[in-house]
Amino acid sequence: MKPRKLNQPDAVESLGNIGQPMSTKDLARKTWDVIVVGAGHNGLSCAAYLAKAKKRVLVLESRQRIGGACSIREPWPGYRISPCAYLAGLLHSLVVEELGLRGVGYEWAPAKGMFVPFEDGNSIHLWKDGDEDGIKEIESFAPHDLPGWIAMSQLKLKLRESLRPKGNRDLWIGAAPSDEEIRDRLGNDPDCLDLLFNWSMAEFLEHYLQDERLHIALMGQGIIGTNASPYEKGTASIHFHHASGRMMDQTGKDQPGTWGYVKGGIGMVSFMLCEVARAHGAVIASGMPVCRIIPGEGVELAGGERIKAPVIISNADPCTTLELLGNDSESEWSEKVNSVPIRGCTLKMNIALAELPDFKARPGTFEEHHRGQINTPLTKPEWKINCNTARRGELPERLWTELYFQTMSDSSVAPLGKHVMSVFAQYVPYEFTDGDWNVRRDEVGNLAIQCIAAHCTNLPGVIEKVEIMGPPDIEQEVGLRGGHIFHGECLPAFMWSRRLSPRTPMQGVYLCGAGTYPGGSVIGINGRNAAFAVLEDIS
Repeated sequence: MKPRKLNQPDAVESLGNIGQPMSTKDLARKTWDVIVVGAGHNGLSCAAYLAKAKKRVLVLESRQRIGGACSIREPWPGYRISPCAYLAGLLHSLVVEELGLRGVGYEWAPAKGMFVPFEDGNSIHLWKDGDEDGIKEIESFAPHDLPGWIAMSQLKLKLRESLRPKGNRDLWIGAAPSDEEIRDRLGNDPDCLDLLFNWSMAEFLEHYLQDERLHIALMGQGIIGTNASPYEKGTASIHFHHASGRMMDQTGKDQPGTWGYVKGGIGMVSFMLCEVARAHGAVIASGMPVCRIIPGEGVELAGGERIKAPVIISNADPCTTLELLGNDSESEWSEKVNSVPIRGCTLKMNIALAELPDFKARPGTFEEHHRGQINTPLTKPEWKINCNTARRGELPERLWTELYFQTMSDSSVAPLGKHVMSVFAQYVPYEFTDGDWNVRRDEVGNLAIQCIAAHCTNLPGVIEKVEIMGPPDIEQEVGLRGGHIFHGECLPAFMWSRRLSPRTPMQGVYLCGAGTYPGGSVIGINGRNAAFAVLEDIS
């Protein structure tokens, strides 16, 4: 596949800094079938499908670098790091296969489970559901909980296979199913329905497991990117959402529920989608901010120029899209957009290391647990109160952290012998009651490092560089309103048929980002769903 690049650099080689293919006037003179606003991975996926269907597609990205939250940049020489997205676990196999991503260099390696050290010096390495090594860990750590662990794993497997079987019956493909359709798939199984719609993460864990250490180890999997406590209704569904992927390894083997690393960094997904879209004839321009969407007519750029197209697809978050529409938005749709909470509570940190952390519970700086994700847990009282503390604009005394070390499986992202540690932590305020992020950013970063260092013998001594991003920084860096990494909450009240559809009531206006069904993360199917909705409507 030979990309049609015009006079632009290769997206992979330039790390997404592709610039403009021609002048704004020349772009405005051309005839376009579709304009995609925003070159995040879903916008690029959507553009690739539409260009493949022989539509004349223009993608306009306001920033100089494409990819949005799924991108790569070099904060320090020799280090290639995504600002927000770290791992791939939900990228849809249809997007990989139909758009030929492997043919342009896509490679994915699974992470090796989740390691959790405890304050008492114990630890556990939890592998994916049903994994033999994981069962051995439970047998050794909490043998009385082995039946519950197996039952819990089987429930998630049943739910995933019912809702997301291989092939075209996968409910992530196309329009969102109704609750009735979901119940039919599940045979009204009460535990499946509770996991999907009702249980808090705490209820889910306590239903199956007795050991409190297992509870606190797993609580964080129910609040990822979510401004809610694991004791709040519906948070168990966040865990299931993140466990419902069907990634394929390099041999083509199905790896259900597994997360892992994209070679070169997860931003390569966006850059490769850009190359595929351009190979099919799409034109993609960065550094061209859109200031207005005009339904049925096209867009207006920040400089006042207008580019015409009968179809406009927004990859921006729904609130930003609403602003771009201005008075042209339909009132009922606007109310639905505004009803979805979109204030983030996550801290993202990128850290350059001289060596990997040496955990007291399992000593060593190049161990098997470094190949997985690592969680530093909170106590149950902390899990109960820390979310509300951050909601009040105060910084909790401790943070839950989730750590990833891409250099364990891919040395290309750091200088020889060095490592990168990506930190995802909660809960932090979007706004402080006392001070602001410019004043308190280092304080928050130091707190996260302290929470990790409490479990290690060599931190913070081996830290060489640190980048700290609170919700306002995420908002500014990649354009995610409120710093919310999923374009709005993914709790049950805002998922499935309650999530926004690609179709809007405005003439020729569609959505393709994470605010649409089936939700957030690096999935790509949102873009595909939007493209197919457009093709159905204009055929």
